[in-house]
Amino acid sequence: MAPPRDSNVVKLAVEMRALDTKPVPFLGGFSLQDPLAAFILELCAHWKVEHPDHFALQYTDPSVYYVTEKNRSKIKDGTVLHLVFSAGKTADDILHKLRKTSEERKEALEKLVRMSGDVTFANEFIRRKVASYVNYHGSVDVRTLNSSLTILENIVINSQTKYLVVEKHITIAKLLHHISNNKKGEIQQAVLALVNAMIQKSEPQKRKCWCNTLTSRQYRTILSNNVVLPHGENSSVGSDLAHQLYVLQQLLLNQYEERMNTSMDVNDQDATEKIKELRKIALSLMESNILSPEQVPSGITPRRPEYKKEYKKLGFKNDINPAQDFKDTPPGMLALDNMIYFARNHSDQYAKLVLENCYRADSHECPFGRASIELTKLLCEVLKIGDVPTEQGQSYHAMFFSFDYVFEELFSICIVLLNKTWKEMKATTEDFSKVVSVVKEQIKRSILKQPPTLEEFRKAINNLTYAEIAEIWRQERLNNEEQEMQAPPIKELRRSLMPDILELIQQHRLRYLVEGTKFKILARGVRLKYNFRYCRLSPNHKFLHYDDCDEKSVPSLDELGKKISIVDIKSVVTGKDCPHMKEKSGSSTHCLHVFLGLPSGRRPGTSNLTALPNASPSLLFKCSNHLNRLTLSTVLSSFNPHSLATSSLHLLICEEESCQPCFSVLHDSSGISETNSVDFVAPDEKNYNYWVDGLNALLRQRMPSQQTAADLETLLNMEIKLRLLDAEGVTIPSSQPPIPPPPPNYSFCYQLP
Repeated sequence: MAPPRDSNVVKLAVEMRALDTKPVPFLGGFSLQDPLAAFILELCAHWKVEHPDHFALQYTDPSVYYVTEKNRSKIKDGTVLHLVFSAGKTADDILHKLRKTSEERKEALEKLVRMSGDVTFANEFIRRKVASYVNYHGSVDVRTLNSSLTILENIVINSQTKYLVVEKHITIAKLLHHISNNKKGEIQQAVLALVNAMIQKSEPQKRKCWCNTLTSRQYRTILSNNVVLPHGENSSVGSDLAHQLYVLQQLLLNQYEERMNTSMDVNDQDATEKIKELRKIALSLMESNILSPEQVPSGITPRRPEYKKEYKKLGFKNDINPAQDFKDTPPGMLALDNMIYFARNHSDQYAKLVLENCYRADSHECPFGRASIELTKLLCEVLKIGDVPTEQGQSYHAMFFSFDYVFEELFSICIVLLNKTWKEMKATTEDFSKVVSVVKEQIKRSILKQPPTLEEFRKAINNLTYAEIAEIWRQERLNNEEQEMQAPPIKELRRSLMPDILELIQQHRLRYLVEGTKFKILARGVRLKYNFRYCRLSPNHKFLHYDDCDEKSVPSLDELGKKISIVDIKSVVTGKDCPHMKEKSGSSTHCLHVFLGLPSGRRPGTSNLTALPNASPSLLFKCSNHLNRLTLSTVLSSFNPHSLATSSLHLLICEEESCQPCFSVLHDSSGISETNSVDFVAPDEKNYNYWVDGLNALLRQRMPSQQTAADLETLLNMEIKLRLLDAEGVTIPSSQPPIPPPPPNYSFCYQLP
């Protein structure tokens, strides 16, 4: 009878897979009570292999993974195992090949991917190799260090269990050591990528600990001096490094998300004490009269606030129970945190802000409490607190790495700015939302300037006044309107509206002609003597009535004895083409410009004369050249001759061509006493434009004046804007949408029951 079999001994087979040669497999027994190292030593002796510590056993079914003391209980009778290189030896081989040729690197990475699912290999790979390179404080090859950091990042991202292994061996201090000692951009980028991955994968409490460590002065200074300031978004490694800095910035700012989404709890004693502290700080400052009477703004009568109105003076909506103001989220309790930080750390500015509003009229007070809550909400929106970092984001700001409590300090700067903008706008409580919109624009534009520190941000935002914001908005609105007007659909709309607008302008001109105008006419044979002529269009637009009149009278239609039938008018001529201007072409038709100046130099249209140095000649008067016959003494008789003599100035006389607003109506003669033209000299440019346009409209011709073009542009723009009011916020397409194809049949009429 065979002796009884030991239950702790199993029968198994082991194949050699570590060497190129494949010896005969081992068939035998293995005691589950013996250590694995002893069994591996026995196998190496069996195959005559040296260095048994370089080998380990590996399961083959159902999945490939190392045999360890923890999982050895899975070995049963008939199990087939492989003797392979140990996890440590395999890790050595992979890291060695990563420094070789591209083919070897590819092979090593493929093997790493296959074996990364084995917890034993992963732990050994991280602990003995990768983490050792990262934790090493001496000089490490750049490629080795970069590869180690990248491997750790991928392990953290892809496995929660393996992340815990990395977390045990890697610390912030060891990672930032490489940033301070290595100026290579790729190393800094890899370190930040690993830091960001570990923060994102960690538990909330651990994440908060990581962020607090990074924002402490010691480590924040390392980041600021070695990464943030030396590298800009336009540097050679800017894209990857900027993205990692953006992610880190967003993760640090997102630490405020919890407080932002925390609503006020009436049982929260700490929050209640903070609200009371705000009141006490303000009250103590009021009682100490920190603002002397001469510091109180002029025109304001100081008045001591009553205790029952203290919360109201602090700007809370609910002055009975201010805690109710912090119920809404966002900004939740984050607003109260900012307010108490501002009151404790910037007590002088807090005092000035509160006391200034105490001295203002109720309608002009800038409510500190309400403004703080709205400003905190605004900052959370602008900084995108709570948003997940995007894959393409690269916008980071150096100032966020320049201070321990950056969000609270940013609030402290902006709440002072809000009060300043409130005063610049002379706002009332009804203008609160408008003030907030201006402050939002000031914050966004100042951040876009990329100030390196909060102090630079303070200077930039204080220089951006309400007047500048208003001007920027005006220019942007004009530019947007101009671009909108260039859209093909808008151009088509303009073309369709143009006939109606021109008809409207034409009607306006004709109505103006019906009202009539008094014109000048040059008396024949008498220089510088003007008579007056009144002209108006008949209400039925068939006759042009005119006659001479005196300077003050406004004759009615019946009092005008002369008329021209519109059908008899041949044309309307202007300027030099007018008959009465041609008659005077032999005489001077220029204007005299009389200046005072010094000799030397030249002036267009003048003799060899100029004005005093760095100044233009002083124009004394401008007159018609009909004064040529007057003596110089007569010309200067209206000026002080003593002042002219003592100034040693010379008279400058230059001529320029006259351009009088004159026009003539050419018509067919219907009688002996009538001429074939009626001449007019308009009193001003406006009357000239209106009459020339109106007469051309009567003749069914184009209205030629620049005033018509300006009126047409103005009215077209107004009409288009009115029609686009309903389309506000809708993007106007560059081309019309395609017309859908016709239906296959038209048998879709509805039959009434």
